[in-house]
Amino acid sequence: MTDFHGVFPYLVSPIDASGKIRTEVLARLCDDLIGAGVHGLTPLGSTGEFAYLNAAQRTAVVQTTIEAAKGRVPVVAGVVSTSTADAVAQAKAYQKLGANGILAIMEAYFPITDAGVEAYFRAIADAVDIPVVIYTNPQFQRSDLTLDVIEKLAGHPRIGYIKDASTNTGRLLSIINRCGENIKVFSASAHIPAAVMLIGGFGWMAGPACIIPRQSVALYDLCKARRWDEALVLQRKLWRVNEAFARFNLAACIKAGLSIQGYDVGDPVPPQAALTADQRKVVEAVLRDLG
Repeated sequence: MTDFHGVFPYLVSPIDASGKIRTEVLARLCDDLIGAGVHGLTPLGSTGEFAYLNAAQRTAVVQTTIEAAKGRVPVVAGVVSTSTADAVAQAKAYQKLGANGILAIMEAYFPITDAGVEAYFRAIADAVDIPVVIYTNPQFQRSDLTLDVIEKLAGHPRIGYIKDASTNTGRLLSIINRCGENIKVFSASAHIPAAVMLIGGFGWMAGPACIIPRQSVALYDLCKARRWDEALVLQRKLWRVNEAFARFNLAACIKAGLSIQGYDVGDPVPPQAALTADQRKVVEAVLRDLG
């Protein structure tokens, strides 16, 4: 089975005003990110605006990413639904397209019990033959993955990873302590990646890596080499990106950053709004300072 580690940018979904996915822009971005040394690609993460796309748009994003990657790095495709049957169908379809892994995300309208949450993720993992990364983001999700549920899911033969966007780094250490080698932890941009690597993380899946891929890979390499003093100097510098982006809509920030870098990715999908001119200047200033 594919081993996931390192920097996995959460890709944006470039889209025009008519709703068509700009496949050539996405393919170029994927190619450039791989050239910058990233270790994998994640279409349809939070930054990919999965909550705002229809099924055809999501499929186009995943297919384009897989075709652009050409097997050079693993592609972990986001699967999300309020319905277990729909999520399972998505996971099977993306595996058939050639995805190397599934990022399993749960949306909920009514609150779901722990048993229901566990059953949702288990059903996705049962339906595919590729590794599954379970995803949790309590800031935005109605039903969270508790430590008890994570520990149970970690026993599944295909659930080997978790991407936790809780902002609570202590929770990551609790997951590592409880699950041991059964599950590998990926940081989010809500955490400090170097700190997560220090306590036993395996990398990060995050939107900002789309616009600072080389710096992100350099940080990962320093952490892997256990050159912590240098890693923390770079981490402090890169944290300015996270600070700026925490103020605004994440997809709007990453799309603005990519637009500044010459990628015609379009605006976020309404009702989300693009950054204002003043907000865009904040992104420009951060990118300029990071070179």
